[in-house]
Amino acid sequence: MVDVSAKEASKRTAIARAYVATTPSVIKALPGNKKGDPLQVARIAGISAAKKTSELIPLCHQIPLSHVGLEFKVRAKGIEITATATTVAQTGVEMEAMTAAAVAALTIYDMTKALDKAIEIREIYLVEKTGGKSGTFRRKAKA
Repeated sequence: MVDVSAKEASKRTAIARAYVATTPSVIKALPGNKKGDPLQVARIAGISAAKKTSELIPLCHQIPLSHVGLEFKVRAKGIEITATATTVAQTGVEMEAMTAAAVAALTIYDMTKALDKAIEIREIYLVEKTGGKSGTFRRKAKA
């Protein structure tokens, strides 16, 4: 584990995305899912996962989270997931945001796999991070 004890605590944020690619028929069936609303369950799963990131990623620091939020954009052939994490700590929250997005995507898969086993989870990546010694990072738009 990296020693962060000499670093100043500061407000840090991270935004991550994941994409669940599926068929229009699965998208159409989301509201009537027998297990419940996949997006709401995925929201809770993502938040819970962010809080447990240091238990899942071996060398990740345990940090206090001030906020974790998930947004979902339903598209014709998939669901775009955006996870945001915020803390005031000595290290960043990139892993927490990416874990939230990934677990939300896995939850959507789990809740809809009976409809389509070919669902794909794609493009888990960091969009932006702020705060800390390295400052702000913003991913450049894809061409």
